[in-house]
Amino acid sequence: MSPLGRAAGVVGPPIALFAVVVLLWELLCVALELPPYLVPSPIAVARAGIEHADTIAWSTLLTAAGALAGLGASLVLGSLVALAFANSRWIARAFYPYAIFLQTVPVVAIAPLIVIWFGTGFASVALVALIVSLFPVISAATTGLTRVDPQLLDLFTFYGASRWQIMLKLRLPGSIPHVVSGARIASGLAVIGAIVGEFFAGYGADEYGLGYLIIVTSGQLRTDYLFAAILASTLLGLATFGAVSLIGAAVLRRWRSREIER
Repeated sequence: MSPLGRAAGVVGPPIALFAVVVLLWELLCVALELPPYLVPSPIAVARAGIEHADTIAWSTLLTAAGALAGLGASLVLGSLVALAFANSRWIARAFYPYAIFLQTVPVVAIAPLIVIWFGTGFASVALVALIVSLFPVISAATTGLTRVDPQLLDLFTFYGASRWQIMLKLRLPGSIPHVVSGARIASGLAVIGAIVGEFFAGYGADEYGLGYLIIVTSGQLRTDYLFAAILASTLLGLATFGAVSLIGAAVLRRWRSREIER
């Protein structure tokens, strides 16, 4: 099958389902005469999106910047924490429960504290995105660094490899698929964290992200505008996940080629 045919096979079904859902949505709005402030029609949402395209686009860029900053920080910090966990069982046992805390605590509960401690603005938004997306990276990287082939580990030990040689030559290369998987999960969570951070922190009076748009439009019952902002948030999450997935696939292809060469 040609690349175009494979792409059509992957993209076609979701697009077809989306078209059916939009059509049913429009028909229900007309048939049930739903009030626009309650459920706007797809045409009204599209009209609002076009009318406020500049604002939505700029807000999406701001939210994307906060999400990517938080995601990048979570990849670096999560990998360093995983290295510490993999090198010391005591550190892992002492600190891993607190890493789980990042996954279990409601982000809406700690976001106001972040605003109190660090103020409003980009840094606070990125910090919320970091907190939300950090645990999947820690968990995946720790799993990849600690679950190695026992026979390979025995072979390295037999030849007198040091702990750092085992880490650099065996554990780190073997953890790449797990880190890529954790990054995929963290990418979507980072967007959620950035939007939640914008609910509380924001960027100031002159600049605002999608989270601010969602809060303002819902309070004003501008539901068509609200739906357009939510759709932009969804597309941003999909785009971030897709970009991370493509980068991860490229990294995995290179990793597999090196494994074959060995």
